[in-house]
Amino acid sequence: MATIEFVDQTLRDGHQSLWGMRMRSGHALPVAADIDRVGYRIVDYTGSSAMEVMVRHCQENPWIGLDRVHAAMPHSTLRAGARSNAIVGMGLTPNSMLELWNATLAKHGIGSFWIFDCLFNLGQMKWTTDVARSNGMKVSPQVQFGESPVHTDEFFAGVVREMASWGVDSIILGDEAGVLSPQRAQTWIPAMVEAAGGVPLEAHFHNTVGAGTINYVTAVQHGVTILHTAVGPLANGPSMPSIETSVANARWLGHDVAIDTAGLGAIGDHFAAIARAEAHPIGAPREYNVLHTLHQLPGGMTGTLINQLKTYGMESRYDELLEEITIVREEMGYPVMATPFSQLVGIQALLNVVNGERYTVFPDENLMYLAGHMGPIPGTVAPEVMDRAFGSTRGQEFLSWEQPQPSLKEIRSQLGATISDEELLLRFLMPGPDVDAMLAAGLPPTDLSAGSSPTAEMIRTLMRDDSAPCIRYRDGELDLSLRRAGKDA
Repeated sequence: MATIEFVDQTLRDGHQSLWGMRMRSGHALPVAADIDRVGYRIVDYTGSSAMEVMVRHCQENPWIGLDRVHAAMPHSTLRAGARSNAIVGMGLTPNSMLELWNATLAKHGIGSFWIFDCLFNLGQMKWTTDVARSNGMKVSPQVQFGESPVHTDEFFAGVVREMASWGVDSIILGDEAGVLSPQRAQTWIPAMVEAAGGVPLEAHFHNTVGAGTINYVTAVQHGVTILHTAVGPLANGPSMPSIETSVANARWLGHDVAIDTAGLGAIGDHFAAIARAEAHPIGAPREYNVLHTLHQLPGGMTGTLINQLKTYGMESRYDELLEEITIVREEMGYPVMATPFSQLVGIQALLNVVNGERYTVFPDENLMYLAGHMGPIPGTVAPEVMDRAFGSTRGQEFLSWEQPQPSLKEIRSQLGATISDEELLLRFLMPGPDVDAMLAAGLPPTDLSAGSSPTAEMIRTLMRDDSAPCIRYRDGELDLSLRRAGKDA
């Protein structure tokens, strides 16, 4: 029997899937030492999208939060990651900033780096692997599963063999959309194990339709010894299977587990209390849904699309939108439905439904994808889509477009010759006023436990925001209105 290791996703993908990436460092710090004692192989902590949310929506400096969490977890290897060719947003990032991003993460204590690219642009992924390795990180490229006529077991096996030749520390088998069926898992997982040729494999399966847990059993049975899980309240649904059930299953199968489970209850209670206090959902198992295996949307996107339909008064057409997503994905060459392509397909389908005519409007990122600038398209794009995309002046521009590759010196000359690398990255990736507001907010709080009064923290946040002319707060019989002097209501 094998020893099963675990990668903790509570502090990264768990809240990304369930809380909209709203976990702040002050939520994690009160139990950081407890997580450190569990003995995870890796603790996945952050990524570029999470940092963007911290800056733009929470006015929190993500570099300070990373430093604090790293200091509080001296026995754990922290992980961060990124697309092979981009950080923040749906477009592409210059190589100079990708290099700076990686080096700065390493400087702040990130010891493991995971790399994903849903088009499997292997040349770019290899380049990113070499960059991370040069910064002293362990490297784990990811293979995202997708169901389509072109995504055969043989297709994925070829990708895994190439990655294994790079001398990486492990390869992640990912199912972000949660569409790997138990039947397909019986052939896909052993094919990936064989293709890896002894390179350790990690399983990162989301439990969107409840298949992730049984697929972890299949993975373990076929020699995968590293599982990605989250603590109970931040597991299941669009998140990963829970650490509690995954440990129990491994033990029932006769395997050892390489963690100390004694502190998991207290960690789970901490995050459950925060979820209740701040109105975040608590993860729960879901029933199997065949429709999901057709549109293959990651869990977090469904709510976004519903809200966008509501802005047009079209919320009753949600089922029509899901059907259109299924068709658009096929017509756009079957990209794997994870960042950014789930967004690109979803937005295109939304535009088709809202405009009443298909493919009359293309976002620039979709033109970039269709022109091949994001990587090799796995399937064949429908001729009608290509004709409409590149029949316009804007589309023609992208056919001859080349990605700008400004040097770090050139970017510094535009954004500030003397600012730190950390601030330079934030200002390059995000709107300047958002970075200014974050810096003005000062040091982030270190304890945002449910008992530390979310109401008080909300009031502090409102006091830092000078854009609102009027604030109204109601709690039971208390009804308080404040109007800023010199502002019109």
